[in-house]
Amino acid sequence: MKIRMTALVLALVLALSTVPVLAQEPADQVAASAQDQTDTAEGEAAQEPSPAGPDQDGAEPEPDPEGTVRFASLEQRIRASNLQIRALDENIAALEELDYEDMEEDLREDLNDLASKIWDSSGSTIGGVIGTMYQQQYDAMREQFEAIRDGELQEDNAGLAWQLRNLQDQIVMGGETLYTALASMEIQARSLERQLDAMDRTVAEMELRYELGQISALQLQQTKAGRTSLASGLETLRMNLTTYKLQLELLLGEPLTGTIVLDGVPEVTASQLEAMDLEQDLDRARENSYELYAAEQDLEDARETYRDTGAQYGYRPGDSRYTAALHTWQAAQYTYEAAKQDYELRFRTLYAQVQDYAQVLEAARVALESQRAACEAQELKYRQGTISQNTLLTARDDLAAAEETVEQAEDNLFTAYNSYCWAVEHGILN
Repeated sequence: MKIRMTALVLALVLALSTVPVLAQEPADQVAASAQDQTDTAEGEAAQEPSPAGPDQDGAEPEPDPEGTVRFASLEQRIRASNLQIRALDENIAALEELDYEDMEEDLREDLNDLASKIWDSSGSTIGGVIGTMYQQQYDAMREQFEAIRDGELQEDNAGLAWQLRNLQDQIVMGGETLYTALASMEIQARSLERQLDAMDRTVAEMELRYELGQISALQLQQTKAGRTSLASGLETLRMNLTTYKLQLELLLGEPLTGTIVLDGVPEVTASQLEAMDLEQDLDRARENSYELYAAEQDLEDARETYRDTGAQYGYRPGDSRYTAALHTWQAAQYTYEAAKQDYELRFRTLYAQVQDYAQVLEAARVALESQRAACEAQELKYRQGTISQNTLLTARDDLAAAEETVEQAEDNLFTAYNSYCWAVEHGILN
């Protein structure tokens, strides 16, 4: 059975077992891919600009004013200040600073020492019991020694370092997702505030009509109840905004005030959309995916279990233990293929969503121009005295709603495109 890691590595895994993990894969060169990721991932994380961000030339973003955050600087600030990421940095460093030559030499000396103790303890009843204990220690230590000599432990630790970096990437991606969700909520808040202003005008109008005897008390009461319900929804949204901003401040290592100011989301340009290549990008995503790498490692473990069982029981088809191992191995193959298909499906779906959000945005912009022309016409009518002020204000509200629709469409497009870039460059698919 494959050796997974030393006591140090086991301790690291246990310490991080509560952190959620997305799984992923490289291709058939699993060992080489894991090592390559270990050697290069840290440099890429530090040097590679956010694909959808404005600073795509790799230039260092300008510091954010106090109490604010820009999307362009979000990743850098999270990686520099988030305590979870810094803890993972230390665990990665512990793995990378392991000296396998020294470990191998220490184990060789310990094995020789145990071999001497086993020899010395032979020949007596008590010594035989002690010798058995020494033999068990020797066998376990020999396994570790061979794992280092064969490079198996180094490969395992490279995969673990990749897993820890993947966790860091997911924390950063979670921060970016939180940022875009907040931007969307702020659009909704402005929309509700505008609707509340319009409702105030409606309530004032209904009160006047009630005084003139044009409507009943019930109609006035229903209008006011609608206003109360709208105001309550706005207060709930503001509370959620504060809560989410607290979470973002925590990710950034900032004081928890719930008042951090966002600078909007970057624009997704036509050239960025044109540069998307479904098949090439899918290949890159597969190569960068820890999820698929982990799935392939599970497949390899199942293969080794099958081989060990077959060797132990002679590959006899009639042996129930061998037959069970064979079915487990075949199930593992199907599970692995299903994981690859599911990953591809999610990637292709995300690609299609980006394209759809792009066309929705274009349609919203066309509708905005139409609404702008309609509002200008109402402005002219108001100046000519042919419509009331309330009618003009309604036209302005309709224009503001169309503008908010465009903003929301821009936010949706950027969110999907940013997720697509994370999939291509880091292999992460939610």
